[in-house]
Amino acid sequence: MKKTIFSLSLVFGLSLLMSSCYTYTHTVGKGAQTGVEVKNPNHYFIFGLAPGKLSNPREMAGGAEDYEVTITHTFVDGLLNALTFGIYTPTTTIVQK
Repeated sequence: MKKTIFSLSLVFGLSLLMSSCYTYTHTVGKGAQTGVEVKNPNHYFIFGLAPGKLSNPREMAGGAEDYEVTITHTFVDGLLNALTFGIYTPTTTIVQK
């Protein structure tokens, strides 16, 4: 019985460690040209169902014609999500000009 509980706990723990977060990348025009990077947070609540303040990639690009937008969960975003048990679920928008 103890071995079964240990095995199930191990499988559960590994499945949590192996879960991945999404990363969405979108290229506008010819993509990043200069390598300049701008980061802004996006604020979501209740497991991402209710949006708060969101960043605007077009404004972050500063009028550039060619840029790349990446929306991702950073380690800090995941940590904040875990500490608040999903009540606050941030993401980060990265624009490379």
